[in-house]
Amino acid sequence: MSTLRTFLDGTAAAVLVTVSEARGSTPREAGAIMIVSAEAIWGTIGGGQLEFMAIDNARDMLSGGGGTGELDVPLGPEIGQCCGGRTRLTFQTMTPELTAGIEARLAAETERFPQVVLFGAGHVGRALAEALLPLPFRVTVVESRQAALDDVPEGLEKMLAAMPEALVDGLAPGSAVIVLTHDHALDFLIARQALARGDLAYVGMIGSATKRATFKNWLARETDGTVSSDALVLPVGGSMVHDKRPAVIAALVAAELLTRLLSKTTG
Repeated sequence: MSTLRTFLDGTAAAVLVTVSEARGSTPREAGAIMIVSAEAIWGTIGGGQLEFMAIDNARDMLSGGGGTGELDVPLGPEIGQCCGGRTRLTFQTMTPELTAGIEARLAAETERFPQVVLFGAGHVGRALAEALLPLPFRVTVVESRQAALDDVPEGLEKMLAAMPEALVDGLAPGSAVIVLTHDHALDFLIARQALARGDLAYVGMIGSATKRATFKNWLARETDGTVSSDALVLPVGGSMVHDKRPAVIAALVAAELLTRLLSKTTG
């Protein structure tokens, strides 16, 4: 999805649709927004007939053909959307002030997202970066190779580091670290630093059962047994799906992160 600013720059006029009240079972929570122009929409209030009704009302406002500033919609059989709850929607013509307020709100929400740091931008690292881009995470990709970093999708923070393992100590508590570099020795150094902290929400490494056994032995030797590998997720994405295509691994890891990080912040 494009950024809010990109969307608004491409349209002459738009209407902000806000879920101002949500009672019972509803597609989206109060505060969810969607912006409607004459030919496109940005965001969603949950889809289905409710969203179609909202789009029609917003476009009636834009065309000068009517529309209303509020809809109170029961989500029952009469509209073909049997959620069982009730949603109140408000409609406002977009102004620079509204835009600034939404941007500030989105920025504040983003700051509260869990931090995910990908060490490595090879095939799997890039696929995972693309998979995480639309999800509620603050993603940073760290690489020691500029050429690999150049291929990372726009919209993510990128860091070039000669010694990536040195960055681990500066991460916020509760962050997630995923190790996917081109070098096993570098993987081990980064994972050791991450596991030694003890306050990260997720430490994962790409690899196999053999790589896990090798790392466990190396870690015990290098740290005199003071750092445990028990918290290490290796292989990332689990072992139930035997498909090593980067996009598949990325989807599995994204699911792991959503479960591990968001259940802690919203549960």
